[in-house]
Amino acid sequence: MKTLQAWSRLKSFVDYTLPKNRGRGTTGMAFTKTKKPHPSLDPLALLDYAVKSLSAKMKSVRDLRRKLAERAEPGEPGQAAIEAVILKLKDLGYLSDERFAAEFTRSRQENDKFGRRRVQQQLFQKGIASDLSNKTLTDAYSDVDEFTLAKQYVDRKRMKPPANEKETARAMRRLIAAGLTTKTVWKVLRNWGAEVEEVDVVEDAE
Repeated sequence: MKTLQAWSRLKSFVDYTLPKNRGRGTTGMAFTKTKKPHPSLDPLALLDYAVKSLSAKMKSVRDLRRKLAERAEPGEPGQAAIEAVILKLKDLGYLSDERFAAEFTRSRQENDKFGRRRVQQQLFQKGIASDLSNKTLTDAYSDVDEFTLAKQYVDRKRMKPPANEKETARAMRRLIAAGLTTKTVWKVLRNWGAEVEEVDVVEDAE
């Protein structure tokens, strides 16, 4: 009887101290299910998939090509199907790097308040050709007062005037990362009353 009572107390102690592992097997380890790869699509299904993808979000040719590669057949047949789909979408007017670059630039400028250089970097990452990128950016930023854009960025990010050199350096990095020219960054900092060196900055040609 004593042995039974001792065993009952031991079991209660184990149940209390060990985590509950219902449905996880005897080891208490959670097993992650392996994600099954999507089945490959034939050319017609791949076209339908591409149209739905573009309907959900505008894409550059490079971004769409990469997305289609995840669902196309492996090897040369899949590559041929991808190029055929892209050509068809261009002919239908559903896919255009020119339109994508213009809309992407407008969104980054109006919504994010990014300067030209930040948007230029992002367009490059999207696979937009440099000549198209430069033309699009020139059209979009030719009449933009960058200091006004910088103030809008500051307001959007709720940046506060720096109180010391460390905060000034941090603010400078954020403004430069936003794609603003160095001259504009100095102007913003001086407008805040930050103590920065008066330097002549030669901007790189756009």
